[in-house]
Amino acid sequence: MSENGSKVRSEIRRLSALDAPEYRELRLGSLKAHPDALGADWEEEAAQPLAWFADRLDRNVVFVEGLAATSVLRGMAGLYVSDSAKQRHKGVLWGMFVQPEARGTGLASALVARVLEHAKRTVEEVRLTVVATNTTAIRLYERAGFEQYGLERRALKVKDSYHDEVLMALALGRPR
Repeated sequence: MSENGSKVRSEIRRLSALDAPEYRELRLGSLKAHPDALGADWEEEAAQPLAWFADRLDRNVVFVEGLAATSVLRGMAGLYVSDSAKQRHKGVLWGMFVQPEARGTGLASALVARVLEHAKRTVEEVRLTVVATNTTAIRLYERAGFEQYGLERRALKVKDSYHDEVLMALALGRPR
């Protein structure tokens, strides 16, 4: 709701390379806020030029949710599909992030659902990794139908701390 009581319209949409500045801001914010939850490093990505982020949006499917009247993005989730003939039957859900003020609103579930809706048209299975201590995210993925198929010990090293990752997958069947 806005200050005057009217509903504020938001939408989940796919980003294009033209959205690189807003995507860069959200991505770097997520990496800085949660260095132990995402596989990428803030310093490495912060050093990249804007063209690098635009290229990433060209090579991946990234959905975001934001207020329609502004360029403020509240959450994102990506889907990567390999070009390799032997691996393009599966996709990877990556970069899942929801701003703290939008958590608990159903946005995370909506973003996962949007990624899966797109994935059903292109891949047979979606995989993801999630830090083993992030039980909230694990429950979110389980509610979406993902099942654990493994655990990678010491998957991430942040400074001097190691973090295990749960490997999860959801079989979708043949693409439509």
